[in-house]
Amino acid sequence: MPTKHNPITGNQIVERLGVRPIINAGGPNTMHSGSRPRREALDAMLAMSEVFVNMDELLIAAGEEIASLVGAEAATVTSGASGGLVIQAAAAVSRGDAGIIGRLPDTDGLPNELVIQKPHRFVYDHLYLTPGTRFVEAGDAAGCATEQLEAAISARTAGVIHLESPFKNRGTVPLWQAAEIAHSHGLPLLADAASMLPPRENLRKFTSKGADLVSFSGGKAVRGPQSTGFLVGKKEWVEFARLVNAPHATIARAQKVSKEEVAGLLAALRAFVDEDETAETARYRRDMQSVVDRLAEVPGVAMSLEHNYDHYIPHAVITLTDSWRGPDGPEIARRLMAGEQRVYVVSGYLGDREIWVDPLNIQPGELEIVAARVHEELIKGAAGG
Repeated sequence: MPTKHNPITGNQIVERLGVRPIINAGGPNTMHSGSRPRREALDAMLAMSEVFVNMDELLIAAGEEIASLVGAEAATVTSGASGGLVIQAAAAVSRGDAGIIGRLPDTDGLPNELVIQKPHRFVYDHLYLTPGTRFVEAGDAAGCATEQLEAAISARTAGVIHLESPFKNRGTVPLWQAAEIAHSHGLPLLADAASMLPPRENLRKFTSKGADLVSFSGGKAVRGPQSTGFLVGKKEWVEFARLVNAPHATIARAQKVSKEEVAGLLAALRAFVDEDETAETARYRRDMQSVVDRLAEVPGVAMSLEHNYDHYIPHAVITLTDSWRGPDGPEIARRLMAGEQRVYVVSGYLGDREIWVDPLNIQPGELEIVAARVHEELIKGAAGG
């Protein structure tokens, strides 16, 4: 007789492992489990587990479907947005040359420099160095001018990197201008836009401004498998990227994406582009306004609802004012994670005076808990506790 299947819950799994669950009110941070995959993604992953395919054929077809969904010239699947950075760099060095692809990360004698604006340096940028490349910085921490970007390019340059990310676009060369400079030297403009969805218009915006390859996360707000991502861009450059990617025996071999994850990404992306962004934004705004209203009475804090380039969806932002006498933002965040009901929020991204509540991963029934826990810790802090 067939074995009876007994469904198990996530709480049962973490309880067995001795891991304490959290309420994720800090957004799609990988350290805190990313995002909850859409039901469409989970269903597609289960269905795909029942068949076997040639992975090259699947990835080519998946890239064609992604390109059609997002309105790109071409696309390919990656192991997260971070995996996209590795193959962007490898593509820039190898340009489809099988001999070069096979020797990476040995780049001796090859153009292997990647020009990056100094303010665009970020915590994950070392992934661009995986294929044996090195950075050449343009400008300084205060900003970068077009002449400085131009001057950093030499015969050793393989590509120009551009970061689209919250709080990183001040005083820098804009993408369209960086692309013009790169193209005038016969170089690709490689863009990282992992955190820039929504708005959904960004799926086409950066390539329309001249980027040759743009890396997006398939997790985060798309809510596909957390370990997936995708590159969109010019057909030639997407093909160069595909050739250096897994499942081939290349520098990116460790960056495998399973057939189940490919199917999950496609299903999630289809649902994401079909979603009513206006209604979605209104829902997030309503939820975050309720948090703002709940916390507005706390002495020493200023509350605001932020939705702009730096906040991809509406956020409740708590600012500790000059009159605040309690612990700083990171300490409040630590206390929220240390409580019996653990709540993850963001603090420390821009100094220690702000705390952000992000609604993306807040599940039904959790919003009131989040507001109550943050209120509790702020009141304790305001009282000197």
